[in-house]
This record gives sequence, structure tokens and C-alpha cells, in this order.
Amino acid sequence: MVRLPLLMRRTEGSPDIRVGLIDGPVNLTHPDLVSSRLLALDHAAGAMCSRHGSFACVHGTFVAGILAASRTSAASAICPGCTVLIRPIFSEGNAVPVATPGELAGAIAECIDAGAHVVNLSATLEAASRREAAQLDAVLDRAAAADVVVVAAAGNESIVGGSVITRHPWVIPVVAYDASGRPLALSNLGRSMGRRGLGAPGMGITSIDVPGPRQTFDGTSAATPFVTGTVALLKSLFPALSGAQVRQAMVTDRTARRSSVVPPLLDAWGTFERLSNSGAH
Repeated sequence: MVRLPLLMRRTEGSPDIRVGLIDGPVNLTHPDLVSSRLLALDHAAGAMCSRHGSFACVHGTFVAGILAASRTSAASAICPGCTVLIRPIFSEGNAVPVATPGELAGAIAECIDAGAHVVNLSATLEAASRREAAQLDAVLDRAAAADVVVVAAAGNESIVGGSVITRHPWVIPVVAYDASGRPLALSNLGRSMGRRGLGAPGMGITSIDVPGPRQTFDGTSAATPFVTGTVALLKSLFPALSGAQVRQAMVTDRTARRSSVVPPLLDAWGTFERLSNSGAH
């Protein structure tokens, strides 16, 4: 649907490209992840799951699988050659992947400091005070200045409206689409999604489970790593391009559709072709 397999045949990703995974802890001993380049950040206490049955562990391992599992696994395994920086923010005692604004700002800053090229946020954010919103705006401004692309789930509350994260002009918000190319009813929409966001597969997405071989989820958390993985593959193939140039090629090529609250679908191979035809290396 988003022509990602064509791009995946070109490369498994470069170990020089670092993907920040801000999510739950990951089962680092899962057989489909043991050969992956997963790196726990120095301050990432609890990067390894302590409760394999917790939703945080299941969620973090699921998203890690979409990005970096073995290509022989049940997961999409978009960029197994990339280096994935594990930075958990979800407590294993919570039933939903939710983070405080302060925790999220700190995690983004750590990923920037660790040399991330792109950061994946498949998270629900608690309501932010004015001070907390300013803190998040500041760290996202810092990501833009450091050329670190930030990809964030639009959310699954079935509302029209954004958050302090998805409204930031540097962030790529991701809406979940079904197999027919239509937004899922549960996915949030809004002006920021329509202007700067992308749609990606988000229904019946399969990845690795804890400890079993596979798990299937719906929603924007599952859709977001498809966009993140595409950024990582394009950066691997065009290392001389800045993150801003890759981001622009992905999100600004169809301006005629940008008056809607519904974003266009990701076109991974189309972006590759545009960059190739532009003479990018």
C-alpha cells in the first residue's frame, strides 16, 4: 500500500543510521532481535523487560520488531541493519503506553545527545501544563536544530485535534490507515496531520510478541514505525542528505491535498524515486 517493500529490497539500513525508540522496554533476548543492533542508552534504566507480560514490554517489543527484527520473522522488519537506541518511558505497571511531558522531553533530549537521526514516538501524552508544553516545544526545536527527524503517532481517541507534540512544525504526525487506504475511525485527525502528516498501515499489523512469535495490533502506534523506518532507509541510501531534506521529500510533495485534516499516504518508493531523480547521493 505504501510501496515500502521496494525500498526494503534496496537496503536493510546502515548501522551508521541511529533510530531513537522512545517506547516501552524491549525483550532484548527475543530470538528475532538478538542479531539486531539494539543499544540501550546510558540513562535508559529498565531497557530490558522485567515483566514479559506487561503491556509496556509487549508494546515496546512490538514496535522494535517492526523496525529492526530479523527479516525472516513475523514482523515487517523494515530497518534491521540500522542501530536502534532503546529509551523506555512506559512503566511496566501501566495498562496503556502513556508518558508525562517531562519524561518525554527528557527522552527526546537523550536520543538527540546519542546521535539519533530519527526518533519514533508511539506514545500517548498526558495533558501538558503551559510550562510543560514550553519544555516540549523547546526540545522539539532542539531536534529540528540538530536535524533529528521526529515521527509521532497521531493518537487513537477518534478526535479532530492535535497535541503539543503533533502540532509542532518539525514533527511528522502519523495517522493509521486500513488496507483499503482509508483512515481508521479510531485515529485522530487534525490540521497538523493534514498539513504535515502521513498515513501508514495501521490495521492488523503483525510483529513479534513477548515471548511468543507474533502479535497483532491496530492503531497509530503500529503505523508510526512505518514512517520512521522509511526515514531510516532513505537516510541509509542517501547519507549526504540532511534529515530536513528527507522529511521534505516525504511530506511536501503533494501540497494540493494539504488543506484537509486527513494526510496523504506514505509513498516510500515514490520518495526514493524523487530523491534519485533529483541527483541526491
